[in-house]
Amino acid sequence: MVENRPLANFIAHAILWLGIAIVVFPVYLTFIASTHDATVIANGEMPLTPGPNFFKTYYQTLFVGTSGTVRTPVGMMMINSLIMALSIAVGKIAISIISSFAVVYFRFPLRMAFFWLIFITLMLPVEVRIYPTYAIVADLGLLDTYAGLSVPLIASATATLFFRQFFLTIPDELVEASKIDGAGPLRFFWDTVVPLSRTNMAALFVILFIYGWNQYLWPLLITTSGDMQTIVIGIKKMITTADALTEWQIVMATAMLAMLPPVTVIVLMQRWFVKGLVETEK
Repeated sequence: MVENRPLANFIAHAILWLGIAIVVFPVYLTFIASTHDATVIANGEMPLTPGPNFFKTYYQTLFVGTSGTVRTPVGMMMINSLIMALSIAVGKIAISIISSFAVVYFRFPLRMAFFWLIFITLMLPVEVRIYPTYAIVADLGLLDTYAGLSVPLIASATATLFFRQFFLTIPDELVEASKIDGAGPLRFFWDTVVPLSRTNMAALFVILFIYGWNQYLWPLLITTSGDMQTIVIGIKKMITTADALTEWQIVMATAMLAMLPPVTVIVLMQRWFVKGLVETEK
């Protein structure tokens, strides 16, 4: 039974709205700054209302770029980031679900040893193995390519563990029924395992897409051409050492644009994301 406590409900909602305000207010200020001139922002005279340069600033940001060191349009940076994030998310899910299927449903020598080797790689993030990874990518001629941006980040022990734990909950009766129907391993994988894993794949896709979109260190190291820069790298390079030379309205507009794809993915896949993480019925 849920008790009706008006005072407790009011306090809970007040705290909730306070938390929302704390999170949203900096984003609002970023949007406001993107509609004013750089001089207004630099002089600390920025009001709390939008300025007159909304269309001008966002057009220059998307299709022209800055007049300083970063001349690549942000539209191209967003395409690079989108391709990288999608490649990482789809690649991690594809490799992890196949490797988990092999570990759970195939009985081969050293099966668990291979699984624990995959699990141990959690202790070896990109930052730890970045030099040998860079050397391999450079030797393969993958610098300034989409493959170089995404392939080294595709393998995921976390996703493999996540799918393995889910596969262990699938009733053995489904496996036996598939064998009786004459279905082989691949048929069982496509017709039974993959449909049952849709919500889990959706939840992982949201997490891995944001992971790929927010990558900074690896794209900074692997890209030397302005046409291959991601939007996260572009924001950093737009901020020069001299404040007077920084086009702050472009920086703020870029920050706003950088938030749009992750937010869009979360909003569109929110139901699948929550269902994939909390659903217990199989």
